[in-house]
Amino acid sequence: MHKLKLYCNALILILFFLYLSGCTPEPVETDLLLPVDFSNVPENMVLTHFSTDKIEIRIQAYPKLMELINKKNIRYPVDLYTDLEFDPAGDSISIEPGSYLIPVEEKRIPMNRTIKILSITPSYLSVRLEKKVRKTFKITVPYIGKPAKGHIALDAATEPASVELIGAASLIQSIKELKTKPIDLTNAIENFKKKMPLDIKNPSITSSSDPIIIVSVPIQQKLVSKVIENIPIQVWNSTLKVNVEPSKITIKVKGPFEIINNKKITDKIYSFIDLKGLAPGVYARHAYINVPGKLIMTDADPQVFTIKIK
Repeated sequence: MHKLKLYCNALILILFFLYLSGCTPEPVETDLLLPVDFSNVPENMVLTHFSTDKIEIRIQAYPKLMELINKKNIRYPVDLYTDLEFDPAGDSISIEPGSYLIPVEEKRIPMNRTIKILSITPSYLSVRLEKKVRKTFKITVPYIGKPAKGHIALDAATEPASVELIGAASLIQSIKELKTKPIDLTNAIENFKKKMPLDIKNPSITSSSDPIIIVSVPIQQKLVSKVIENIPIQVWNSTLKVNVEPSKITIKVKGPFEIINNKKITDKIYSFIDLKGLAPGVYARHAYINVPGKLIMTDADPQVFTIKIK
Protein backbone atom coordinates (compact mmCIF):
# COMPACT_ATOMS: atom_id res chain seq x y z
CA MET A 1 0.00 0.00 0.00
CA HIS A 2 2.83 2.37 0.87
CA LYS A 3 4.58 1.57 -2.43
CA LEU A 4 1.38 2.26 -4.36
CA LYS A 5 1.07 5.66 -2.69
CA LEU A 6 4.66 6.57 -3.57
CA TYR A 7 4.06 5.46 -7.17
CA CYS A 8 0.95 7.64 -7.44
CA ASN A 9 2.74 10.69 -6.03
CA ALA A 10 5.62 10.23 -8.48
CA LEU A 11 3.16 9.89 -11.36
CA ILE A 12 1.36 13.09 -10.34
CA LEU A 13 4.68 14.97 -10.15
CA ILE A 14 5.71 13.73 -13.61
CA LEU A 15 2.34 14.76 -15.07
CA PHE A 16 2.68 18.21 -13.44
CA PHE A 17 6.10 18.81 -15.03
CA LEU A 18 4.81 17.55 -18.36
CA TYR A 19 1.91 19.99 -18.05
CA LEU A 20 4.26 22.89 -17.29
CA SER A 21 6.54 22.02 -20.16
CA GLY A 22 3.58 21.88 -22.51
CA CYS A 23 2.13 25.28 -21.43
CA THR A 24 5.35 27.28 -21.33
CA PRO A 25 6.05 28.65 -24.87
CA GLU A 26 9.53 28.96 -26.30
CA PRO A 27 11.00 32.45 -26.98
CA VAL A 28 10.62 33.69 -30.56
CA GLU A 29 12.72 36.02 -32.69
CA THR A 30 11.72 38.93 -34.91
CA ASP A 31 13.15 42.02 -36.63
CA LEU A 32 12.09 45.57 -35.74
CA LEU A 33 12.69 48.89 -37.51
CA LEU A 34 13.16 51.73 -35.04
CA PRO A 35 12.86 55.34 -36.30
CA VAL A 36 15.80 57.54 -35.29
CA ASP A 37 15.02 60.78 -33.45
CA PHE A 38 17.76 63.39 -34.00
CA SER A 39 17.53 66.07 -31.33
CA ASN A 40 19.49 68.87 -29.66
CA VAL A 41 21.24 70.13 -32.80
CA PRO A 42 23.86 72.75 -31.77
CA GLU A 43 22.36 76.24 -31.91
CA ASN A 44 24.68 77.52 -34.65
CA MET A 45 24.41 74.38 -36.79
CA VAL A 46 21.95 72.68 -39.15
CA LEU A 47 21.63 68.93 -39.68
CA THR A 48 21.78 68.67 -43.48
CA HIS A 49 22.36 64.96 -44.00
CA PHE A 50 22.06 61.62 -42.26
CA SER A 51 22.75 58.18 -43.73
CA THR A 52 19.62 56.58 -42.30
CA ASP A 53 16.58 57.54 -40.26
CA LYS A 54 15.91 53.97 -39.06
CA ILE A 55 17.89 51.22 -37.38
CA GLU A 56 17.07 47.50 -37.58
CA ILE A 57 17.29 45.29 -34.52
CA ARG A 58 16.69 41.56 -34.07
CA ILE A 59 15.19 40.62 -30.73
CA GLN A 60 14.22 37.47 -28.83
CA ALA A 61 11.26 37.40 -26.43
CA TYR A 62 8.31 35.32 -25.34
CA PRO A 63 5.24 35.58 -27.62
CA LYS A 64 3.07 37.51 -25.16
CA LEU A 65 5.82 40.07 -24.63
CA MET A 66 6.41 40.24 -28.38
CA GLU A 67 2.76 41.21 -28.86
CA LEU A 68 3.20 44.12 -26.44
CA ILE A 69 6.39 45.28 -28.18
CA ASN A 70 4.66 45.36 -31.58
CA LYS A 71 2.01 47.70 -30.17
CA LYS A 72 4.54 50.23 -28.88
CA ASN A 73 6.12 53.07 -30.86
CA ILE A 74 9.76 52.48 -29.96
CA ARG A 75 12.28 55.05 -31.26
CA TYR A 76 16.05 55.33 -31.09
CA PRO A 77 17.18 58.71 -29.64
CA VAL A 78 20.26 60.60 -30.85
CA ASP A 79 21.25 63.70 -28.87
CA LEU A 80 23.63 65.46 -31.25
CA TYR A 81 24.96 67.93 -28.71
CA THR A 82 25.75 65.22 -26.15
CA ASP A 83 27.20 62.87 -28.77
CA LEU A 84 29.44 65.44 -30.45
CA GLU A 85 30.41 67.93 -27.73
CA PHE A 86 33.72 66.88 -26.21
CA ASP A 87 33.50 69.52 -23.51
CA PRO A 88 29.83 69.97 -22.40
CA ALA A 89 30.83 73.14 -20.58
CA GLY A 90 32.26 74.56 -23.80
CA ASP A 91 28.84 75.57 -25.13
CA SER A 92 29.30 73.84 -28.53
CA ILE A 93 32.60 75.61 -29.20
CA SER A 94 34.32 72.31 -30.02
CA ILE A 95 31.64 71.21 -32.51
CA GLU A 96 32.71 72.14 -36.03
CA PRO A 97 30.84 71.79 -39.34
CA GLY A 98 31.54 68.45 -40.98
CA SER A 99 30.56 64.77 -41.19
CA TYR A 100 30.43 62.59 -38.08
CA LEU A 101 29.92 58.91 -37.24
CA ILE A 102 27.80 58.29 -34.15
CA PRO A 103 27.84 54.75 -32.71
CA VAL A 104 24.50 52.98 -32.24
CA GLU A 105 24.40 51.80 -28.62
CA GLU A 106 22.23 48.98 -27.28
CA LYS A 107 21.78 50.77 -23.94
CA ARG A 108 19.90 53.60 -25.69
CA ILE A 109 17.22 51.30 -27.06
CA PRO A 110 14.21 51.65 -24.72
CA MET A 111 13.54 47.92 -24.36
CA ASN A 112 12.47 45.72 -21.44
CA ARG A 113 15.42 43.90 -19.84
CA THR A 114 13.71 40.53 -20.34
CA ILE A 115 13.98 41.09 -24.10
CA LYS A 116 17.21 39.95 -25.65
CA ILE A 117 18.70 42.10 -28.43
CA LEU A 118 20.52 39.78 -30.80
CA SER A 119 21.82 42.25 -33.41
CA ILE A 120 21.77 45.94 -34.41
CA THR A 121 22.18 47.32 -37.94
CA PRO A 122 23.91 49.67 -38.72
CA SER A 123 26.60 50.01 -36.11
CA TYR A 124 27.07 53.73 -36.82
CA LEU A 125 24.91 56.62 -37.99
CA SER A 126 26.53 59.09 -40.39
CA VAL A 127 25.45 62.74 -40.00
CA ARG A 128 26.56 66.03 -41.52
CA LEU A 129 26.37 69.42 -39.81
CA GLU A 130 26.65 72.78 -41.57
CA LYS A 131 26.96 76.32 -40.28
CA LYS A 132 23.64 78.10 -39.86
CA VAL A 133 23.46 81.45 -41.68
CA ARG A 134 20.89 84.23 -42.23
CA LYS A 135 20.27 86.15 -45.44
CA THR A 136 17.60 88.63 -46.53
CA PHE A 137 15.98 88.15 -49.96
CA LYS A 138 13.68 90.39 -51.97
CA ILE A 139 10.49 88.54 -52.91
CA THR A 140 9.39 88.09 -56.52
CA VAL A 141 6.04 86.77 -57.74
CA PRO A 142 5.83 84.46 -60.79
CA TYR A 143 2.66 84.42 -62.93
CA ILE A 144 0.88 81.62 -64.78
CA GLY A 145 -2.05 81.99 -67.15
CA LYS A 146 -3.04 85.15 -69.02
CA PRO A 147 -5.35 88.02 -68.07
CA ALA A 148 -8.52 88.67 -70.06
CA LYS A 149 -8.05 89.87 -73.64
CA GLY A 150 -6.76 93.41 -73.81
CA HIS A 151 -5.35 93.35 -70.25
CA ILE A 152 -1.85 93.04 -68.84
CA ALA A 153 -0.44 92.35 -65.38
CA LEU A 154 2.28 94.61 -64.02
CA ASP A 155 4.89 93.48 -61.49
CA ALA A 156 3.27 92.44 -58.22
CA ALA A 157 3.97 94.14 -54.89
CA THR A 158 4.45 92.01 -51.76
CA GLU A 159 3.97 92.61 -48.07
CA PRO A 160 6.59 92.28 -46.71
CA ALA A 161 8.83 93.21 -49.63
CA SER A 162 11.69 91.01 -48.34
CA VAL A 163 12.19 88.08 -45.97
CA GLU A 164 15.11 86.76 -43.95
CA LEU A 165 15.83 83.06 -44.47
CA ILE A 166 17.71 80.87 -42.00
CA GLY A 167 19.44 77.63 -42.91
CA ALA A 168 22.60 75.79 -43.84
CA ALA A 169 25.16 77.98 -45.59
CA SER A 170 25.27 75.81 -48.74
CA LEU A 171 21.48 75.85 -49.10
CA ILE A 172 21.07 79.58 -48.50
CA GLN A 173 23.87 80.41 -50.93
CA SER A 174 22.24 78.26 -53.62
CA ILE A 175 19.11 80.46 -53.62
CA LYS A 176 19.43 82.97 -56.43
CA GLU A 177 15.89 84.33 -56.21
CA LEU A 178 13.17 83.98 -53.56
CA LYS A 179 9.71 83.49 -55.06
CA THR A 180 6.19 82.88 -53.89
CA LYS A 181 4.17 80.06 -55.36
CA PRO A 182 2.88 81.12 -58.83
CA ILE A 183 -0.27 83.26 -59.09
CA ASP A 184 -2.85 82.34 -61.73
CA LEU A 185 -3.87 85.35 -63.86
CA THR A 186 -6.37 83.50 -66.07
CA ASN A 187 -9.07 85.96 -67.26
CA ALA A 188 -8.16 88.59 -64.65
CA ILE A 189 -9.62 92.03 -65.46
CA GLU A 190 -8.89 94.06 -62.33
CA ASN A 191 -6.42 94.48 -59.48
CA PHE A 192 -6.54 91.82 -56.77
CA LYS A 193 -4.78 90.67 -53.60
CA LYS A 194 -3.96 87.14 -52.54
CA LYS A 195 -2.10 85.38 -49.71
CA MET A 196 0.66 83.16 -51.07
CA PRO A 197 3.26 80.90 -49.43
CA LEU A 198 6.95 81.20 -50.21
CA ASP A 199 8.26 78.61 -52.65
CA ILE A 200 10.98 77.09 -50.44
CA LYS A 201 11.95 73.64 -51.67
CA ASN A 202 14.00 72.50 -48.67
CA PRO A 203 12.04 72.13 -45.40
CA SER A 204 15.19 72.72 -43.33
CA ILE A 205 15.21 76.37 -44.50
CA THR A 206 13.05 78.53 -42.27
CA SER A 207 11.83 82.11 -42.35
CA SER A 208 12.26 84.61 -39.55
CA SER A 209 8.77 85.97 -40.27
CA ASP A 210 5.40 84.65 -41.43
CA PRO A 211 6.02 82.58 -44.60
CA ILE A 212 2.60 83.65 -45.94
CA ILE A 213 3.00 86.72 -48.16
CA ILE A 214 0.27 89.22 -49.14
CA VAL A 215 0.59 89.78 -52.89
CA SER A 216 -1.01 92.73 -54.71
CA VAL A 217 -1.38 92.20 -58.46
CA PRO A 218 -2.05 95.29 -60.64
CA ILE A 219 -4.12 94.54 -63.78
CA GLN A 220 -4.40 97.20 -66.47
CA GLN A 221 -5.93 97.46 -69.89
CA LYS A 222 -3.40 97.34 -72.68
CA LEU A 223 -2.64 100.62 -74.44
CA VAL A 224 -3.06 99.86 -78.13
CA SER A 225 -2.86 101.94 -81.29
CA LYS A 226 -5.39 102.24 -84.07
CA VAL A 227 -5.40 104.06 -87.42
CA ILE A 228 -8.63 105.84 -88.31
CA GLU A 229 -8.80 106.82 -91.97
CA ASN A 230 -10.78 109.24 -94.14
CA ILE A 231 -12.11 111.57 -91.48
CA PRO A 232 -13.88 114.44 -93.39
CA ILE A 233 -12.57 117.96 -92.80
CA GLN A 234 -15.46 120.15 -91.69
CA VAL A 235 -15.54 123.91 -92.37
CA TRP A 236 -16.72 126.13 -89.56
CA ASN A 237 -17.75 129.81 -89.46
CA SER A 238 -17.89 130.64 -93.19
CA THR A 239 -20.84 131.29 -95.54
CA LEU A 240 -18.65 131.55 -98.60
CA LYS A 241 -17.80 128.78 -101.01
CA VAL A 242 -14.80 126.92 -99.63
CA ASN A 243 -12.60 124.21 -101.12
CA VAL A 244 -10.33 122.15 -98.76
CA GLU A 245 -7.50 120.08 -100.20
CA PRO A 246 -7.14 117.33 -99.27
CA SER A 247 -10.67 116.94 -97.96
CA LYS A 248 -9.97 114.13 -95.49
CA ILE A 249 -7.43 113.30 -92.78
CA THR A 250 -6.01 110.04 -91.39
CA ILE A 251 -5.01 109.87 -87.74
CA LYS A 252 -3.41 107.39 -85.36
CA VAL A 253 -4.71 107.17 -81.80
CA LYS A 254 -3.60 105.28 -78.72
CA GLY A 255 -5.64 104.23 -75.72
CA PRO A 256 -7.04 101.39 -73.54
CA PHE A 257 -8.02 98.27 -75.47
CA GLU A 258 -11.74 98.35 -74.62
CA ILE A 259 -12.11 102.05 -75.44
CA ILE A 260 -10.20 102.09 -78.70
CA ASN A 261 -12.27 99.16 -79.95
CA ASN A 262 -15.57 100.76 -78.97
CA LYS A 263 -17.13 102.15 -82.19
CA LYS A 264 -19.49 104.43 -80.28
CA ILE A 265 -16.44 106.22 -78.86
CA THR A 266 -14.31 106.32 -82.02
CA ASP A 267 -17.30 107.63 -84.02
CA LYS A 268 -17.07 110.78 -81.88
CA ILE A 269 -13.74 111.66 -83.50
CA TYR A 270 -14.11 114.51 -86.00
CA SER A 271 -11.93 117.19 -87.67
CA PHE A 272 -12.60 120.81 -88.65
CA ILE A 273 -10.95 124.06 -89.74
CA ASP A 274 -12.27 127.34 -88.30
CA LEU A 275 -12.44 130.02 -91.01
CA LYS A 276 -13.86 132.77 -88.83
CA GLY A 277 -12.78 136.22 -90.04
CA LEU A 278 -11.09 134.96 -93.23
CA ALA A 279 -11.77 136.86 -96.49
CA PRO A 280 -11.73 135.19 -99.94
CA GLY A 281 -8.28 133.91 -100.82
CA VAL A 282 -5.95 130.95 -100.48
CA TYR A 283 -4.70 129.88 -97.08
CA ALA A 284 -2.62 127.09 -95.47
CA ARG A 285 -4.14 125.85 -92.26
CA HIS A 286 -3.85 123.03 -89.71
CA ALA A 287 -6.97 121.05 -88.91
CA TYR A 288 -8.34 120.61 -85.40
CA ILE A 289 -9.09 116.98 -84.41
CA ASN A 290 -11.55 116.22 -81.64
CA VAL A 291 -10.46 113.08 -79.77
CA PRO A 292 -12.59 111.74 -76.86
CA GLY A 293 -11.02 111.48 -73.39
CA LYS A 294 -8.66 108.55 -72.61
CA LEU A 295 -7.58 108.49 -76.26
CA ILE A 296 -4.38 110.20 -77.40
CA MET A 297 -3.62 111.18 -80.99
CA THR A 298 -0.07 110.20 -81.88
CA ASP A 299 0.03 111.03 -85.60
CA ALA A 300 -1.95 112.74 -88.37
CA ASP A 301 -1.64 112.90 -92.17
CA PRO A 302 -1.62 115.37 -93.80
CA GLN A 303 -0.42 118.02 -91.42
CA VAL A 304 -1.36 121.11 -93.49
CA PHE A 305 -4.42 121.81 -95.68
CA THR A 306 -4.90 124.27 -98.54
CA ILE A 307 -8.01 126.42 -98.07
CA LYS A 308 -9.51 128.28 -101.09
CA ILE A 309 -12.24 130.75 -100.17
CA LYS A 310 -14.19 132.29 -103.11
